[in-house]
Amino acid sequence: QVQLVESGGGLVQAGDSLRLSCKFSGRSFSLYALAWFRQAPGKEREFVASSRGPATNYADSVKGRFTISGDSARNTIYLQMNSLKPEDTAVYYCAARFFTTESYGIWGQGTQVTVSA
Repeated sequence: QVQLVESGGGLVQAGDSLRLSCKFSGRSFSLYALAWFRQAPGKEREFVASSRGPATNYADSVKGRFTISGDSARNTIYLQMNSLKPEDTAVYYCAARFFTTESYGIWGQGTQVTVSA
């Protein structure tokens, strides 16, 4: 079965950069779409970015600042976050869905990102 393990979270200052990693295991990496979501305290989980092959998609709030990428040789996806803002503070989750399904049903444990003003 598919497992996802995130890493790379931490405490940074506004304007700093951070890169999150999500290690994928258990099935063929190429058959899945992968995404990043986040959940801030007291808020619902929200979509951040997704990747399926060469296609990427971003939430408006992170366009131009965040970049999702994948390394099929390492079965890993990344979320490069630049120009971080305090409102980016959240637990970031990696998620996967088989390419024929519409919803993300496989989740990692999450990694905390805290951005101080």
